[in-house]
Amino acid sequence: MTTHLHGAIESLKKKLLSLSAIVEESVHKAAVALRDRNTGLAQSVIDSDIDIDHMEVDIEEECQKILALHQPVAHDLRFIIAVLKINNELERIGDLAVNIAERSVYLAQQEKIDIPFDFPGMSAKAQSMLRMSLDALVNQDVKLAYKVCAADDEVDAINTDMYYQVQEGIRKHPEHMESLIHLLSVSRHLERVADQATNIAEDVIYLIQGEIVRHRTEKYAPSE
Repeated sequence: MTTHLHGAIESLKKKLLSLSAIVEESVHKAAVALRDRNTGLAQSVIDSDIDIDHMEVDIEEECQKILALHQPVAHDLRFIIAVLKINNELERIGDLAVNIAERSVYLAQQEKIDIPFDFPGMSAKAQSMLRMSLDALVNQDVKLAYKVCAADDEVDAINTDMYYQVQEGIRKHPEHMESLIHLLSVSRHLERVADQATNIAEDVIYLIQGEIVRHRTEKYAPSE
């Protein structure tokens, strides 16, 4: 690797990690805003989305510049490809945080519904997956990346359970139908955060092993 290419890649890493930190914080704030019915915190998540969008564009342009000027190969090329994909996943997670925050603003203005569903638990699992996927990227830890992939089924099951709970809630309390649908949307958005975290983990596996695992039947453990 030339000195100029090394410098460009290190700069790119820093930008991606900065974006990762902001996106992770947005998801956390959106979850807290939902739990505490805090419209001010929810609005701060919505307002910060423009910064995430600008950073995403900046990183994509930086990747294009490196490809054009340095024509990287082998691991360096895989790194740039992985960054392009992860960059997109992070921007989407930022959008999901905004969607949760918007639902939080609405729900904070409605009568609180007593539904036996562990939103903090589901949120914690989705955030944990996101954090692990980013740690796997930073530490080039393929085992941790596979652990994220394996955790996705659990969040999917929680989201399915939420669907049935909302269905039952609408049957018993049709007057709360709109609020219940908003709660179901929050569950779906958290499930999508977990999906995007899984995508990031799969990109990390590609970066480290040069292997595309998203269509592999058994992808929850490293291949021999």
